[in-house]
Amino acid sequence: MKNILKICLISSLVLSSLMAYTDSDLDGVEDTQDQCPNTPFTDLVDAKGCSIKKLTPKVNYHHFDVMIGAEYITSNYVSAPVTDTYDATFQADYYYKNFSLQLSTSYYTTDSDDYSANGMNDTYVGMSYSLHPLKNLNIQLGLGALLPTYKVDLNNNNTDYSVATYISYTIKKLNLFGSYTYTMINDDDTTITYSDGYSYTYQYKNTNAYSLGLGIYATNNLYLSTSYNDTESIYKNVDSARTASIYGSYYINKNWFTTLYYAYGLSDTASDHDISLKVGYYF
Repeated sequence: MKNILKICLISSLVLSSLMAYTDSDLDGVEDTQDQCPNTPFTDLVDAKGCSIKKLTPKVNYHHFDVMIGAEYITSNYVSAPVTDTYDATFQADYYYKNFSLQLSTSYYTTDSDDYSANGMNDTYVGMSYSLHPLKNLNIQLGLGALLPTYKVDLNNNNTDYSVATYISYTIKKLNLFGSYTYTMINDDDTTITYSDGYSYTYQYKNTNAYSLGLGIYATNNLYLSTSYNDTESIYKNVDSARTASIYGSYYINKNWFTTLYYAYGLSDTASDHDISLKVGYYF
C-alpha cells in the first residue's frame, strides 16, 4: 500500500511539474522566460526566445509533365479521296521558373481508298520563356526545331526552325489570347512524276501562322477556350489552312490532367475534322 501511495505521489509531482511548464509558441523557451512571444515556428531563437534566423522551406522550381494521347484526322480535299489518319502522340515538358523545354512526336497511320501508309511524323523540340510585364499579362517567347522524322517522297528531309510569340491577358475568369509563329522551311524543291506520266514540282516556302481566341476558367479545375487559326501551307501556290477550334483542359488532381481538342476546317486546304485526347501527369 505504501508503495502504491509513493508511486501516486511521484506521478502527481511529475504531472504538476509538466503542467507548470508552458511554451505557447513552441520555440523551446518557457513562456515565463520568453522575451519574444509568438515567434514563427520555423525561426531559430536564442535563450531569450527571440529570433536569430528565419528558416525558409526549400522551393523546388524543377517540374515535368508527360502526356500521351490519340488523334483522329479526316480530310476530303477536292482533288483527293477521303483520307483518315490516326495518330498516337507523345509529349514531354520541363519547367524551371519562367523557362520551359518541350519534346513532342507522334506515330501515324493513314488510310484512303487508294493509299495507305504509316510511320513517324516530324519531331518537335523547343524552348520558351515567359514574361509578366503586368499582373494579368503573360508574354511567351519561343524557339523550336522540327526534326525530319517524317519520311515521304517530297524531299522534306531537312530540319525546319520556328520562332513564336504567345500573348495572354486575363480579366477575372476570362482569358484573351493570340499567337504568331514564323517557320523557316529548309526543305528542297522536288519534282514528282506520277504513274499517269504527269509531273509536278513541289516548291517550299517559309510560313506564317496566326491564332486568336477567348478562354474561360469555368472552375478551379476546368479551362475552356475557342479560337480561330490561320496557317500558311509550306508549298507555294497553295492556300492557307483555316480552322475554328475548341479546347478544354481538366485537372483531375494535383498531378493528373486531361485535354481535349477539336478543330473544324473552314477552307478546302484544311482537314475537315481533327480531334485529339491526351492524358498527362505533372510532377
